[in-house]
Order: sequence, then structure tokens, then C-alpha cells
Amino acid sequence: MKALYTVIGTISLILGIIGIFLPLLPTTPFLLLTAAMYFRSSPRLYHWLIRQRYLGSYIRNFREHKAIPLHAKIVSVSLIWITLSYCAIWITPYIWARILFLIIATGTTRHILSYKTLKRQTPSDRHTR
Repeated sequence: MKALYTVIGTISLILGIIGIFLPLLPTTPFLLLTAAMYFRSSPRLYHWLIRQRYLGSYIRNFREHKAIPLHAKIVSVSLIWITLSYCAIWITPYIWARILFLIIATGTTRHILSYKTLKRQTPSDRHTR
């Protein structure tokens, strides 16, 4: 089972990394799945993932605060609407596909905005905890 968890975690990690660049692929859920799979399969891989400068912060922020940074919300929602609007206007001639793009954009926007916004901590905030 440990080998299967490692394979699933690695596939999830790859999808999470791709999701950083593709607005319709969610990064944080894939990285959370990766963390869960690595936790079950290999403490070494789990600690490697958590200590990563960029990827680890996605996991730590969500795990500790159940929140998404404001910058990530703005970028994600903007890219979703830009991408899907482009597809609806220039790519597809079908009205049903345009409506589907609108529904997907609205749903993912609502989902992203449903999470609290992670506020930046000042150095003094970090020392008072």
C-alpha cells in the first residue's frame, strides 16, 4: 500500500504543480492530497514536501489557517475569468459550451472566495504567538 500511496501522491504533486500555471486545475487540493499520501507512505517525502519553499506554504497556510492569501485569490479568479471568457468568445461557437464556461467560472470563483483571506503577518505578530 505504501508504494500505491507514493504513486498517487506523486501524480497529485504533478497535477498540483501544473495547477499553479493552469487556472482551472486547483493547486491546493492536489497538494493536500499529496501531503496525505506522503504522510501515509513515507515520512521522508512528507517532510520534504512540507519544507518546500513554495509548495509547502500552500499546505501549511491551508492546514493552519483554512485560508487563501489575497494575492492567490486575485490571480486565480482573474485567470479563471480571462481564460474562460477567451474560450467562450473566441474558441467555441456553441451556446451550450459558452453557458458551461460561465457556470464553471462562477462555481470556481464562489469556491475560491468561500475561503477566508489569509492576512499577512507582521514580524511582531509572529513573535507574539
